[in-house]
Amino acid sequence: MEKKNVKVLLAEDDSNLGTILKAYLEAKGFPTTLCVNGQEAHDKYMNESFDFCILDVMMPLKDGFTLAKEIRKVDKKIPILFLTAKTMQEDIIEGLKIGADDYITKPFSMEELLLRINAIYKRYAPDADKTMQKTYFHLGDYTFDFSRQLLTYKDKRKKLTSKESQLLKMLCDNQNEIVNRSDALKQIWFDDNYFNARSMDVYIAKLRKSLNHDPNVELMNVHGKGFKLIVNEHKKEKAD
Repeated sequence: MEKKNVKVLLAEDDSNLGTILKAYLEAKGFPTTLCVNGQEAHDKYMNESFDFCILDVMMPLKDGFTLAKEIRKVDKKIPILFLTAKTMQEDIIEGLKIGADDYITKPFSMEELLLRINAIYKRYAPDADKTMQKTYFHLGDYTFDFSRQLLTYKDKRKKLTSKESQLLKMLCDNQNEIVNRSDALKQIWFDDNYFNARSMDVYIAKLRKSLNHDPNVELMNVHGKGFKLIVNEHKKEKAD
């Protein structure tokens, strides 16, 4: 099962458990960002792109249920797995009502956690060679809503064409990796002939112009291969 594009947001206020979980998940092929409270996790989620959320229920500043509700307002489909020390039926029901995909009670084994993650993953991606289908992406100061074909920069919204949206989604799904020209043409234009290739170049130029407001976002040509959407999340410093 391919997991290199499945980024996990882990919110766990027990730093020892969180560190162990992060190390385990990354050893199993899931790049993981650890946050020690709900507010930090919310800020990370709003500024980076994730594919899977593992949220502790009881956290300082913002509890897991509140965090999940806020995440669901942005992305109704991202998988959410709750971690909790509680065993009360009401808490399980509350989590499922919010839209959690699963719920695991502490203490639990790492193997059980991995099995649950993989089970959720398979529901979202029946074909093990495909990544989970996302429709909402954070790209630096931009957000891209594929389902609505909307690219937003701060308070400015731009409606994209169908082809622009399909092309940008393919680039987002392969963020910081090369998208092969021929693959893009066959998937979006259904033919990699010369005329379609010229048409795609026009759409790439339009997307590049639409993404030029944030210096941490770059759509570059890779000579002889294709294109790469680079999002440098680490250069962006937050003001205290």
